Amino acid sequence: MPWQAIIDFQRELYLTFAGHIKAFAAGGGWLAFLAFLPMGIVFGAIHALAPGHSKSVLATYLAGSSMKAHRALVVSMALSFTHVGMAVLISLLALPLVSHSFTDAGSSPLLEAVSRGLLGLIGAWMIWSALFGHSHSHSHGEGLAVGFMAGLVPCPLTLFVMTFSILHQVVITGILFAMTMMLGVGMTLSAVALLAVLFREQLSRLLRTRPRLLAATSKSIGAIAGLILVAIAIHELIA
Repeated sequence: MPWQAIIDFQRELYLTFAGHIKAFAAGGGWLAFLAFLPMGIVFGAIHALAPGHSKSVLATYLAGSSMKAHRALVVSMALSFTHVGMAVLISLLALPLVSHSFTDAGSSPLLEAVSRGLLGLIGAWMIWSALFGHSHSHSHGEGLAVGFMAGLVPCPLTLFVMTFSILHQVVITGILFAMTMMLGVGMTLSAVALLAVLFREQLSRLLRTRPRLLAATSKSIGAIAGLILVAIAIHELIA
């Protein structure tokens, strides 16, 4: 799906959600709002296809790790929960963290810098581990930490909807939207995670009869994944 089509679809859904929130605030009742609410899942899934959302970070980390599919899914859900949850927390507690400039509306420079800085450290650790460490399995806790760090950048569309619902004094509608949005984002990120694991496992199967080459390839992938994470962190911090 072309990016412009995704953007146009998101705009239409956002305006429709805003209309339902406004109607609810005016006394329209729950029925119409709840009937449309499941569209938030579609909204989240398509929104996550657009550039951003740390898809490249997620795929890079999982390709360089040794996680199985079920753990990779947990990492992807941790990322989506943090990504959307941060938008809810900021809108409720820390709106001054968010940029209100015309060209950068909905961004959170401080959290973006923290997120990329931490991911850069994870990348550096992956490089060191691949070059100088022993072979090991990436722990479940490490994967959750990566998901959390990558998700620190808040979802701008959730911020917009939450702010709109707060202005109309119906915060619960924004929170319900955020919950359905998170499910949709999680579906897309889970697909990315499974594809990354599938790629790594298929490569392992091809090299299983050559254990030395497999070990060298695994370390190389880990080092390359670390380099990419560091490069992403440096690029986005400078930008």
